[in-house]
Parts: sequence; C-alpha cells; structure tokens
Amino acid sequence: MGALRPTLLPPSPLLLLLLLMLGMGCWAREVLVPEGPLYRVTGTAVSISCNVTGYEGPAQQNFEWFLYRPEAPDTALGIVSTKDTQFSYAIFKSRVVAGEVQVQRLQGDAVVLKIARLQAQDAGIYECHTPSTDTRYLGSYSGKVELRVLPDALQVSAAPPGPRGRQAPTSPPRLMVHEGQELALGCLARTSTQKHTHLAVSFGRSVPEAPVGRTTLQEVVGIRSDLAVEAGAPYAERLAAGELRLGKEGTDRYRMVVGGAQAADAGTYHCTAAEWIQDPDGSWAQIAEKRAVLAHVDVQTLSSQLAVTVGPGERRIGPGEPLELLCNVSGALPPAGRHAAYSVGWEMAPAGAPGPGRLVAQLDTEGVGSLGPGYEGRHIAMEKVASRTYRLRLEAARPGDAGTYRCLAKAYVRGSGTRLREAASARSRPLPVHVREEGVVLEAVAWLAGGTVYRGETASLLCNISVRGGPPGLRLAASWWVERPEDGELSSLPAQLVGGVGQDGVAELGVRPGGGPVSVELVAPRSHRLRLHSLGPEDEGVYHCAPSAWVQHADYSWYQAGSARSGPVTVYPYMHALDTLFVPLLVGTGVALVTGATVLGTITCCFMKRLRKR
Repeated sequence: MGALRPTLLPPSPLLLLLLLMLGMGCWAREVLVPEGPLYRVTGTAVSISCNVTGYEGPAQQNFEWFLYRPEAPDTALGIVSTKDTQFSYAIFKSRVVAGEVQVQRLQGDAVVLKIARLQAQDAGIYECHTPSTDTRYLGSYSGKVELRVLPDALQVSAAPPGPRGRQAPTSPPRLMVHEGQELALGCLARTSTQKHTHLAVSFGRSVPEAPVGRTTLQEVVGIRSDLAVEAGAPYAERLAAGELRLGKEGTDRYRMVVGGAQAADAGTYHCTAAEWIQDPDGSWAQIAEKRAVLAHVDVQTLSSQLAVTVGPGERRIGPGEPLELLCNVSGALPPAGRHAAYSVGWEMAPAGAPGPGRLVAQLDTEGVGSLGPGYEGRHIAMEKVASRTYRLRLEAARPGDAGTYRCLAKAYVRGSGTRLREAASARSRPLPVHVREEGVVLEAVAWLAGGTVYRGETASLLCNISVRGGPPGLRLAASWWVERPEDGELSSLPAQLVGGVGQDGVAELGVRPGGGPVSVELVAPRSHRLRLHSLGPEDEGVYHCAPSAWVQHADYSWYQAGSARSGPVTVYPYMHALDTLFVPLLVGTGVALVTGATVLGTITCCFMKRLRKR
C-alpha cells in the first residue's frame, strides 16, 4: 500500500474574518494621554503629555489640543496646534502669542501641552487630536484627560506667624549670632487643600542682598514629601554629626537648629514649602510652592572679637620676691559653657630671644592648671580671679625668670557632642620682667694630693672653693667630672660625672671609669674631696671640680645663683718598681716555654717518620 497524503481543506470564512481583524488591529492608530483626573493649583504650571502610536504616514505627526469646559461640555475650544498657527480660539490667542500656553514637540509622534500659569477657567476636559495620515480610518485619533484646578491654599511664613497665618513682614528681622552658638529658625507651613496632599518644607540660605532663585538659594536642610530629612551637599556632614537638626512641632510648625555657627552660615534664610499630590498613575506631582524670608543672619566670629591685654607693666624685682602678672581677655564673646570654651596661658622668652617663648603655666578649657616644661616642682599658680581676668604668680622669682612675657588666649567652639574646635587665638603685647642677679662669684682650685699615685692605691682629689657676694644662707655644692683619653688624646665625648655633694649635703655617685669604689665628702665648709679606691689603669683621665652656689627661698625652692669650674687635674696610675721587674720575668719565662715546646714537637715528629719507614 502507498502512504496516505494529507487532505488540505480551504479556510472557513469566519477564520478569514478573524485574521483580517487581527491584522487591522496591529495597525490601528492610538493616542495616549495621562490618566485623569489631574489636580493642579491656580497660578502654577501644568504639563500634559500626548503621543500617538500605530499610525501610517510620515514619522512627524501633527497634534491639536481642545478644551471642553464644564459649563459647555459639548463645545470644543481650540487651544493650540503644531500645524496651524491660527488654530487658537480668541480666549487662548493672547496667551499663546505670549508663550504662556504652548505645545512643545518631544519627538515626531510625541508632544506636551504647557500652561505656565493656570487660571480657574482652565479646568475641564483636554483633548489631544491627531489628524489622520493613515490609508484607512482605523483606531482612535484623540485622547482625553480631565484637569481640575484647585484654589491656592498653601501658606508659608516665619514662625511665629501673624494673625490667621498671614505672610511674614516684608522687613525680616536681623539676627546676630556668636560663632559657636546655635542658630534656631522657625517656619509655619500649612495648606487647606481639600484633596490629600503632602507638604515638603526646606530651609535655604542665600548671600545677603542677592536675588533669590533656585540657582542662588543654597538648601540647608529639608523634610521631603515622604517625611525623609535630607541636607544640602555642604551641610550633609553636619547633619550626620548631629550639629544640624530639623523637626516638626505640631501640625504646621517646623524648626531648624544649626549648632556651632560658623562664619559661612551668615546670609539670608528662607523657608520653602512645596505641596505634592499623587496622580492616578501613581506618580507624585508638585502642585504648589511658596517661599518666605525668615531672617538676615550675621555671624560674629571670635577672631574678630578676641583681645588680650596684660599688666601691670614692666616689672623689676629681686631674686626670691614674688612675681604677679595679670591677663585680661576682652571682646564681645559668648560666655564659656555649652557653646564656647577658653584657655589662657603665659609664655616667656629670654631677653633678646625670638619667638613667643616657652610655656610657663596655663588653664585649659576645663579650668585645670598645668606647668610648662622646666617649671615642675616650683611654686607657681595660675588662677582665674575675675570673669575674664587671669593671674600668674611665681612665689619666688629667679634670675632665670627674667625675660619677655606674653599672655596667650584661645577660643574654642563646641561641635557635636563634646568635640572642641579652635576658632581663634590672640597674644598680648610683650611684658618685660627684670630679676636682679645675686652677684655670686665662685672660684675653684683642684689638685691631686701627693702629686703621684700608683696602681692599687687610693687617689685623693681636693677642691677648695672661694665665694664673693651672695645673700645670707648661701649654700655650696660640688661635683667631680672626668674626661677619658683615647689614643693619647682626650675624648670628644662629654665629661662623665664621678660623684658629688649637693647643697643639701646629700652625696651623689656617678660612674667611675675603673668601676671601683668611690667616696665623696665635705672635709671643710668650702673644701670637697674625691677618693678613688684601688686605682687601676682605667681610672686614667683628666678630672675637674664644678662647684655651684644655691639659694633657698621662703617657699623652700632652690635656684642656682652661680657656678664655676676648676682647672684640670690629671690622674695617671703609675706602676710600682717591683711590677716593672716582674713583667720581664714573666715575659722571659713565657718565651722559654714556647721555645721548648716547639723543639720537643719537632724531635717527636722526626722520630715518628723514621719509625714508619722501618
């Protein structure tokens, strides 16, 4: 049998009609406009888009806009056309010519109708019509959307508002804020729109006297329509750090707080409220915006106000007398506390020395006093005696305290938390202080007792001190130093302390070159002795005596009133005569032993070689 062949049946008329309708549907023209109704506010702008698809003919289609007002729903009023410049009806003609009403082409088959300032009579049904360019009249050639125009119910003013929430006065207040203080501004924003809308409120700053616009107004912080708080780019870091805050108080009051005011925060502040509504397609559209001037803000910087003066003038005092200096901090400054803090200190530079000098004492921002390097252990007080007056007191001045004094004040502002930022500093004029010298003259003579010293013996070095001048109760101290020889010459290293006796009679021992015992003692009121026991060759060197004169003040502190240095004393440990004979003996014995060992080794080696040959 042969294979069966399929039988082809002709298509039914119903199937042909269905295919024809599907084919026509693919090419049917369709005009699309937004889903309505759209709600907008009088005096604001509106944009209604329109595009066409499924058309035949040229890529650039024409569009015509009509309005059907509620009072005449069957009457089409021509607004504007992309093809005919004379299309507009008389009621729209002047607005079209002025550019207030226009159609803007986005592409060949898409346009947008723009109305710059809505009027109440602009409410109605808007129709977007596209003249046919198709070979057959198929599909829809127009789309309609309803626009409802709401009255302007948005109100914005500086808080607190005037009666019934009227706008703030035309002359806003001028505020003066100290650097570091808080700047707080309030804004009242409300709407009575009958539809469900959201308000977005933002605070902005502009340069004083500059025209206000979107390009000149710098946003500080704002609450968006979704209640999210965001800051402008220059203020984002301060918002994150907690220095910038924005909150809503009640139903219609908004309060901005800028902590730690800076010089850059000066300017004219505005409050901008925007009203948003959700369109039927789910997107949000801004339907109203208003702005009010809150205040002109000036920031008084601490650097422009901080000033420091000192007193009572040039001082001349004697050693041991108290020294008091006063420092006064002046200027239009905020009080120390939550927003600002201050530190005050005194610096001293020796007469003729450049620069501000070294720190003597200071009070930090917490009022805690401290002494500078080199002043530890002295009776020095730094205290606050009035609201802005500080006193430095040295109980017993020394000749080394003479010099030029300056008072240094620093101003700080508090950032987020307890963080301090230095905002300004100022130094006073120089204040000369003269402290009379004691006039102490010291001389020292040192020598080696006996003149010659041998190894193993005790070397005694004596130092006699003579004193001229000085106050009663002057005490003497003396120390012994050594310089070691290297390759027959003195070392370049500094002298090394061997020992000494202080002004209080307490002995101090250093490091002896030979490492043996050392003793230092006062053998007479002005005579000191150094003894090196069991002298060795390592003790060789050049020694000297260094006396110093000390004065004790009423506060029991000591200061050095004079010093001197004796001439050099050479210590060379000699060897005894017996030692000089014993050394050659040891050397000769050593040489004999080495020679004998060598001969014996040679004979043994030769004997062993002959024994192997046999």
